[in-house]
Amino acid sequence: MTAPALILASASPRRLALLDQIGFRPTLVDPADIDETPRKGETPLLLAERLALEKARAVAERHPDALILGADTVVACGRRILPKAITLEAAEHCLTLLSGRRHRVFGGVALIGPGGRRAQRRVITSVAFKRLTADEIQWYLASEEWHGKAGGYAIQGRAARFVRELVGSYSNVVGLPLFETAQMLCGWGLQASTA
Repeated sequence: MTAPALILASASPRRLALLDQIGFRPTLVDPADIDETPRKGETPLLLAERLALEKARAVAERHPDALILGADTVVACGRRILPKAITLEAAEHCLTLLSGRRHRVFGGVALIGPGGRRAQRRVITSVAFKRLTADEIQWYLASEEWHGKAGGYAIQGRAARFVRELVGSYSNVVGLPLFETAQMLCGWGLQASTA
């Protein structure tokens, strides 16, 4: 039996690059356009899981015979969900909040296949930042790496110098937990490319 075509329900270039890193190349990238606003009382973990599934469902409606991969990343300090930083002020607020503290990155991954069959995984990574000086925050803000990033930073870029400890999946912090994703895709019969 032939495995269905893989479609990534995300516009994130990082997720596409991460999939390619482990040998999976989607046939198509079809971003889901959903409302990502947290619901009243929703925990960061439940938000990540719900958004991953909603993204996969939205795209599955357009491609019922394909295997749809939806994913979401939520950064939180305690129960406080940090935004995807769009403005300089939002990024500065996130970095100030994360300075000298431990936070968690919640990853949700969902697959929906033909016939509505689905699978989901959740991943939690703990990240501790050093105490940031005002100059370090301004240096990072000037890089503009923070733009559109959950929690206002990109661990795979310049913000790596702020991380004093990481427990769990590094790739989850980048945007897609690779071990869990690979296990799910292989379970659906997809083969990783060697090219």
